[in-house]
Amino acid sequence: MPFDRHRSRPTVTADRVPASGDGFITLPDGTRRWGRFGAAGVLVRCAAGDGTFDYFLARRSEYCHQGGTWAVPGGALNEREDPLAGALREFAEEVGVDLADFAVVTIHEDDHGGWCYWTVIVDVPARFAAAVTNWETAETAWIAGHLLADLELLPPFRATLTRLGLL
Repeated sequence: MPFDRHRSRPTVTADRVPASGDGFITLPDGTRRWGRFGAAGVLVRCAAGDGTFDYFLARRSEYCHQGGTWAVPGGALNEREDPLAGALREFAEEVGVDLADFAVVTIHEDDHGGWCYWTVIVDVPARFAAAVTNWETAETAWIAGHLLADLELLPPFRATLTRLGLL
C-alpha cells in the first residue's frame, strides 16, 4: 500500500504494545537516570542455617556505569510495567534465572523526584546457580548478610540497604 500523507494515523489504545523503558531521562535536579518509566531490581535472599540470610548479588561489568560494583540485577521498566514484573524480567535477562518459587518480602520504592527505583526483596527456599548471560553482569555470587558492608556496592544500592536496615 503506497504511503498517503493525508491518511489519519492509527488510534493509540490502552492495549497497544508498551514502549520500551530503555533510555536516560533527566530529572528536575539535573541528574540523569536509566529507565524512562523508572527501574527495578530483585534482591533475592535465602535463609542460612544459622537464622541469617545470604543474598544474591551481581557485580556490574566494566562496560556499565560504575562497573565493578555489586548490586541487584535490575534495569529499566517498560511503559505500564509494574515493578515486580519488571524486576523479575530484568533478573532473568541479566542472570538467566526465571524465579518461580519465591515469596515477596517487601517492595521498597526510592523516589528521586518523579523517577523511582523499586527494590523487590524476595525469599527463595534454596540457593541456585546462575550464569552470566548479559554484558551488564561480570559475575554473580551468594553473599552472607554480614559481609555485605565489606563489598564495593553501587552507592545507591548501599543507601537502600542502609535504609532497609541491612547494613
